[in-house]
Amino acid sequence: MITRLKSFAPDLREMARIAAPIVLISVGIQLMGVVDALMVGRLGGYAIASVALGNFYFFNISIFGIGVLYAIDPVVAQAVGAGDSDGIARGVQRGMILALIGAVLIMLALTPGEWVLSALQQPEDVIEPTAQYSRRRLLGVLPFLMFNVWRQALQAMGPVRPIVIAVILANVVNVFANYVFVYGNFGVPAMGVVGAGWATAIAQWSMALMLLGFAWPLLRDTLRPWRPESLHWAPLRRMIGIGAPIGTQWFFEAFAFGITTIFMGWMSTESLAGHEIALNMAALTFMVPLGFSGAAAAVVGRAIGRGDVTTARRDAAAAIVCAVAFMSCSAAVFIAVPGFLATRYTQDAATLAVAVSLIPIAGVFQVFDGTQAVTSGVLRGTGDTRIPAILHMVAFWGIGIPLGATLGFLTPLRERGLWWGLTAGLAAAAVLQTWRVIVRLRGDISRVMVDGQPALRESA
Repeated sequence: MITRLKSFAPDLREMARIAAPIVLISVGIQLMGVVDALMVGRLGGYAIASVALGNFYFFNISIFGIGVLYAIDPVVAQAVGAGDSDGIARGVQRGMILALIGAVLIMLALTPGEWVLSALQQPEDVIEPTAQYSRRRLLGVLPFLMFNVWRQALQAMGPVRPIVIAVILANVVNVFANYVFVYGNFGVPAMGVVGAGWATAIAQWSMALMLLGFAWPLLRDTLRPWRPESLHWAPLRRMIGIGAPIGTQWFFEAFAFGITTIFMGWMSTESLAGHEIALNMAALTFMVPLGFSGAAAAVVGRAIGRGDVTTARRDAAAAIVCAVAFMSCSAAVFIAVPGFLATRYTQDAATLAVAVSLIPIAGVFQVFDGTQAVTSGVLRGTGDTRIPAILHMVAFWGIGIPLGATLGFLTPLRERGLWWGLTAGLAAAAVLQTWRVIVRLRGDISRVMVDGQPALRESA
C-alpha cells in the first residue's frame, strides 16, 4: 500500500502544478462577485441582498450559455493531443460564434428585471436596485463569454499564464471601479449597488481585452485565417450537442441554488442577506475544485486525443484526490470559525445570525461539492456530457430541492433546512458522478469529432 501511494505521489504533484494557475483564474473570476458584496456591505443588508439577487439573476440566465462554451474542452484538448491544428482553430472559432449568439440572448433576458423579480415575489426594497445592477452587468456579457472561449482554448492547449495576468489585473480594475462608483469618488456621484454593476461590467471588458492582447501570439493561429467551414451548420450542431448538456447540467445545479435564494427572499431580507454571505464564501472555496475540474478536463482530454487512456485514468484520480483534500480543509475552517468569517462581511445582527447558522452547513457540503465538480471535469474531458446532466437533475431536483423545501418551510429549521436540502443534493451528485467516472474510464475511449463524423456517442 505504501509503495502504491509513493508511486502515485508524482501524479498528485503534477496535477497540483497544472491546476494551480487554473485555480487562481477561477478564484479571481469569483472574487469579482465577492468584492461587490464586500464593498456594498457597508450600505446595509438590503445592499448585500440586492447583489445576491443580481448575481443569481445574472448567472442563472447566463449559465446555460457559458456551459455550452465548455464544449471547447473536449474538442480542443483532444485535438491538441492528436496534433490537429486545424481542429483546434475550428473549435475556437465555433466557440466564438456560440458566444456571440449566447450574448444576444442573455442580454435580452436580463433586461426585464423588475418584472421578473416581482413575479418571484422578492422583497420590495431590493427589486429596483437588483434590476438596475443586473442591467449594468449585462453590458459585460459579450466580453465575458469571449473571455471564456479564449480561456478554455488556452487551458486546453496548455499555456495559462496570460489568463492569470488578465484576471489579476481585472480584479484590480474591479476594486478601483467599485471604490469610484459605489461610494462616489473622483467627482463621480455615489451609485451604491448600481455602481457595483458598472464596476463589474468594466472589469469584464478589461479582462477580455487584456487576455486577447497578452495571449495574441498563442491565439493568433486559431483566430486567423478565418476557416469558412467554422460556419458550417452540421459540425456546429455537433459541438452544440456536446455543450448543451453541460449547459443543462450547470443550469439545473445553479438554479437549485437560485431557487433557494428565492426561498430565502420569501422568508426575509435578513435571511436573503445571510444566505448570500454563506453562499458567497462557499462559492469562493468552490473555485479551487472548479480549477481542478478545468485541469482534469484538459489533461484527460489531451491524453485521450493521444490514445493514452491509462494516463487519463491516473490524471483523473490525481485531480479527484487533490480537490477533495482541499475541500476537506476548507470544511474544517467553515465549521470551526463561522462567526469570524461572517463578520468580515457585515455587523448587522439579524444578518449575522442567519449567516453564522449557515456557514457550518456550507462546511459540511464542501467535500461533496468538490467531488461533484472535479468528476464533472473528468467526464467532460472524455466527451461524456449527456449522462452527467441527467445525474445532476436527479440529484438536485429529485432529492435536494424537494427535501430543502420540506425542511425549510415545514419544520423550525427554516434557512438551515433549505441548506440541508442543498447538502443532500450535492452528496447525491457526488456519489452518482464518481460512479460514472469509474464506469467511463473502465474501457477504451475514442476521440470526440465534430468534423467529418458524428461526435462520440457515450457508452451506457
